[in-house]
Amino acid sequence: MRARSASRVVVVTILSLAASASLVVHPAAQAQGRGQAPAAAPRAAASEVRVLKVRDNVYMLTGAGANITVMTFDSGTLVVDTGTAQMANAVLDTIKRLSSKPIAHIINTSASDDHIGGNAPFAMTGRRIPVEVVRGEGPFIVAHENVMTRMSAPTGKEAAAPERAWPNETYHRDGMKLSMRYHGGEPIQLIHAPAAHSDGDSIVWFRAANVISTGDVFMTTTYPIIDVAHGGSIDGVIGGLNRILELSFPEFRSEGGTMIIPGHGRLCDLADVAYYRDMVTIIRDRVQDAVKKGQTLEQVKAAKPTRDYDPRFGATSGAWTTDMFVEAAYKSLSAKK
Repeated sequence: MRARSASRVVVVTILSLAASASLVVHPAAQAQGRGQAPAAAPRAAASEVRVLKVRDNVYMLTGAGANITVMTFDSGTLVVDTGTAQMANAVLDTIKRLSSKPIAHIINTSASDDHIGGNAPFAMTGRRIPVEVVRGEGPFIVAHENVMTRMSAPTGKEAAAPERAWPNETYHRDGMKLSMRYHGGEPIQLIHAPAAHSDGDSIVWFRAANVISTGDVFMTTTYPIIDVAHGGSIDGVIGGLNRILELSFPEFRSEGGTMIIPGHGRLCDLADVAYYRDMVTIIRDRVQDAVKKGQTLEQVKAAKPTRDYDPRFGATSGAWTTDMFVEAAYKSLSAKK
């Protein structure tokens, strides 16, 4: 079904998963609404922000880099991750269609560019709730303190991100709980997944809605992205996946129940995470055995420890290849010796 207005074009389709409505916002349509000539229609995968309704007030946005979770409530919205900087305006336009209320909270699950790229534009449009109690400009941006370390810099050094994008609320222990009072009664818990994708990963648990946003601890599109240089490890990824499984409940025989929004890929449930955890564990054990035998990285790559799963998760080109995953796993396991 296609609806037209004088300002922009919106395409609405129905997704088969849970028969939920999917809203697609085209940046070309945004330009038209601002009085600019619309650009030639780019490929859908690079230009669309899609919305999947997960619960009554929880939505999953795709097409903006990393997946984004949006929770709406009476006085505002809460956003988990903000996508890339290039897609920030399209994402903001989409969120405004879900709720006219301001963005009150932003949670960053890591410091990766495709998770924090929209922080500054989002902060410009949001406000803290309630303003008469919580002082300061813009929404709260919440993350593990290691995310703040990655995004900022010592005095006199150039920071990786503009100051407006930095977290202004951090935690440094096992996790953090957000007050139910300011989120429509929803208990929200941030859980640190140490040394997983990086050393600053947060898993976000919407306890009443029964939804978990995993960040890059879990994804369905590729092997785990392990940032060894910033504290990531394959054992940490497995630990994070096990934590997600501990929080999840099936509806029947491991299917349904808790809805899990991965860092990249489709909406999932407990069974999907369990399969992914088992896959990563099997590969970890193979690489670990090779490390114990004293094999070199090149020998391990030649043995193809991922061979069973390459048709599903492997890649020979792009930002994260199979060889890069094996190398990251090898380095993180070799460091334990």
